Amino acid sequence: MSRILIIEDEESIAELEKDYLELSGFEVAIETDGESGRDRALEEDFDMFILDLMLPGIDGFAICKQIREKKNTPIIIVSAKKDDIDKIHGLGLGADDYMTKPFSPSELVARVKAHLARYERLVSSGQPKNDVIEIRGIRIDKTARRVWVNKEEKNFTNKEFDLLTFLAENPNHVFTKEELFQKIWNMDSVGDIATVTVHIKKIREKIEYNTAKPQYIETIWGVGYRFKI
Repeated sequence: MSRILIIEDEESIAELEKDYLELSGFEVAIETDGESGRDRALEEDFDMFILDLMLPGIDGFAICKQIREKKNTPIIIVSAKKDDIDKIHGLGLGADDYMTKPFSPSELVARVKAHLARYERLVSSGQPKNDVIEIRGIRIDKTARRVWVNKEEKNFTNKEFDLLTFLAENPNHVFTKEELFQKIWNMDSVGDIATVTVHIKKIREKIEYNTAKPQYIETIWGVGYRFKI
């Protein structure tokens, strides 16, 4: 389901837009002032932004500019400003469309669908998407070899990354230290299974809220480790 953020200070208009979009199967959030709208647009993942220009705090032009500096997500500006100079300015800042109030809610829905379909085609025609694993707040990008924990990126050594990824790809499976050493280091442990223990400890320090009570990588005493989902 596509997520849409409406940044609009006239609540009656925002709610009307929300109702029509939700009836068409979209998930919709509303922010009614410029600063909170800008912050949410930059911090969360949305598939579309519907942006008013005249907002308290920060105007829509500034928000459009800041979004476009960070994201390629489609932006539709909706505004009572009818002058061509405002339309040119908005589109020049990177907006994909400009609708002048008042307008038909059904027309807004149609434009939203058209821009989302166009964006989807552009994305799918480009490079293939990264191979990503997401489990309870942990995001592992296998293609870029990057890890985020609750949206904060963490630095991993190559072996730490390989070990975390292997466990996350095989959740709820218990592996012995010997098995993990063979899988990750591609050799028999020959008494060196302490290497696995050290790497598990370092990984936990980066992903666990409380390393004494791990929520992700569990120790199965007398056996080994498993990644819990």
